[in-house]
Amino acid sequence: MNRLISLITLLLAFGVVTDSAQLWSQDAAKRNVLLISVDDLNDWCGCLGGHPQASTPAIDALAKRGTLFANAHCQSPVCNPSRASLLTGRYPHSTGIYFLSPPYHAAPVLKDVKTLPERFAHEGYDVAGVGKIFHNRSNKQVFSKVGVYGGSLGGFGPRPKKKISQPHGHPLWDWGAFPDSDEEMPDFRVASWVIDRLKQKESQKPFFLAVGFWRPHVPMFAPKKWFDMHPRGKIQLPKIFGGDNDDISSYAWDLTNLKHVSPKHSWVKEADQWEHAVQAYLASTSFVDHQVGRVLDALNNSPHRDNTVVVLFADHGFHLGEKERWAKRTLWEDGTRVPLIVVDPSRKGGQICQKPAELIDIFPTLLALNGLNSDDTQEGQSLVPLLDDPKDSSWKHPAITSFGPGNFSIKSERYRYIHYNDGSEEFYDHANDPHEWHNLMAKGKELSAKNAAIVNQHRALYPQKQHSLLPGNSTGHQAFQAAESNRKDSK
Repeated sequence: MNRLISLITLLLAFGVVTDSAQLWSQDAAKRNVLLISVDDLNDWCGCLGGHPQASTPAIDALAKRGTLFANAHCQSPVCNPSRASLLTGRYPHSTGIYFLSPPYHAAPVLKDVKTLPERFAHEGYDVAGVGKIFHNRSNKQVFSKVGVYGGSLGGFGPRPKKKISQPHGHPLWDWGAFPDSDEEMPDFRVASWVIDRLKQKESQKPFFLAVGFWRPHVPMFAPKKWFDMHPRGKIQLPKIFGGDNDDISSYAWDLTNLKHVSPKHSWVKEADQWEHAVQAYLASTSFVDHQVGRVLDALNNSPHRDNTVVVLFADHGFHLGEKERWAKRTLWEDGTRVPLIVVDPSRKGGQICQKPAELIDIFPTLLALNGLNSDDTQEGQSLVPLLDDPKDSSWKHPAITSFGPGNFSIKSERYRYIHYNDGSEEFYDHANDPHEWHNLMAKGKELSAKNAAIVNQHRALYPQKQHSLLPGNSTGHQAFQAAESNRKDSK
């Protein structure tokens, strides 16, 4: 290496191979990337404090190694648009992908856009992925084209012959202790595939390795030992407030409840399943955290530990009874807040950042951390300034989440503003109302002059240019259309 440096220095002195020297310098800055996705994980992590009984030692340890973005939010509270946004660097309102369909490559505006793994392959990285990174068959299409795809390895399975807890409804909506062993779970296989790959990695090229875990997405199944960690009878239920939904519009309620496949909160209570379902989510989270830990242990025991940037995220939040609803698909805190951890071995660890961050920021951040040229067409922001200073006072970027055209949440450091397509609005002050129980813009309430000014600041961030909804027949499409139909009928 010293001879190479001397040779380049000598050639530069004669004005030769300037481009080669620059290329060598760029290659020297490239580091490995380990991207870890956890499906449907909300803020029920020890490091985020979303639930007092959450047990996530691996995720918590990772946070201590890097920067925990404690005010991070998804761009859509549903899998497909959230992942499409992250992997292309475009907001849902810029692409028209608002719901579970269509896949990202069906959006005309994304025709010539390189996704995150494609960009790193273009930069000379050894690219591989396994499990759920994109929402659908795009995983195989993209990773097999530019590298290696390890497969879904079982996806949301296995499932028992007969549902355990919710006898009716969607096949995936169920919870309970199943199967018998970790080895039968797809996430165990995902972690094992990654561990084997890290052991075999001998390429001279840096690697980009994407790992997509399936739990705690429904069905909320995990072997019994994970349920035993959270014994039934001692489970703390999420805090709720009677009449919480009395101060929101009928449109807001329709959008988040009509035509959805999750069980109604009234049924969960009447069936005496609330505690069991919360137990199942905590058990599923502990199980998947252990799989994350297996991958991180393999990285730490490999030669790549000190030359690998690690990013862990979840694609959106999840309700478990809060606001009297279940699952995702809302613009409230429980629907948008996600874990986001960035570990750069060359930077200080143990940092907690309360500035608003977005999943769309991951793409430009990874480019910046690896000395790669930025893409001015991307709509996210590099988080590097916040890695250097988590309290950076110059950071003015909010977190923007949408669920269909006209429905947006704007989250700043302290406040959440929501605008719905019927013109109704919500405003929450997290310093006084962290659970978002009191809509300060409800009918009959008058904003203080200070809050009125803050609302106007958030209103100014509402996207004026919005792509029309691309065709599809997903549950999101159906909910949006039902809410719109009721809105028009009520006029």
